[in-house]
Amino acid sequence: MLVPVKKLRENAVLPSRGSAAAAGADLYACLDAEAVLAPGETLLVPTGLSLEIPDGFVGLVFARSSVASKRGLAPANKVGVIDSDYRGELLVALYNHGAVPQMIAPGERIAQLVIVPYLAADYTEAETLSETARGSGGFGSTGR
Repeated sequence: MLVPVKKLRENAVLPSRGSAAAAGADLYACLDAEAVLAPGETLLVPTGLSLEIPDGFVGLVFARSSVASKRGLAPANKVGVIDSDYRGELLVALYNHGAVPQMIAPGERIAQLVIVPYLAADYTEAETLSETARGSGGFGSTGR
C-alpha cells in the first residue's frame, strides 16, 4: 500500500520500516535543536509530515520498544489515532515516564506508525443486549 506523505519542513524524514517484515514505520523528530523532556512532562514533538491515509484505514502511533523500555518515553495517549481525513502535521505527544530528564535529538526515531484497516461502526440505542456466559463481569473476572 502506498501512503502519500507531504514534507512540511525540509529536514523532515519520511517514515521508514526497519525490516521488510516490520509492521511499524519509524517516525522521526523534526526539531531544529535538541529538546529536553523533564520527568512527568509531555512534549508535542513535530514530525514535519502530513499523511494521506486511505479511506477505510487508520494510522496508529505506538511507542518504539527501545525508546520506551530503555528511556521511559512513550506516547502520552498510549496509542495515537490518525484518521484518514486528517491532513495536518503529525505530532507525537511524548511523555517521560522516567525519573531523569531525556534529550530528544533532531532526526531521532521517537515512535512508530502502523496503518491498519478498520470497520466503521454505527451505534444504536438498545433496551436489551444478548446474554453471554461472562455477562457484565470485567476487570479480571475471567481469570477465576
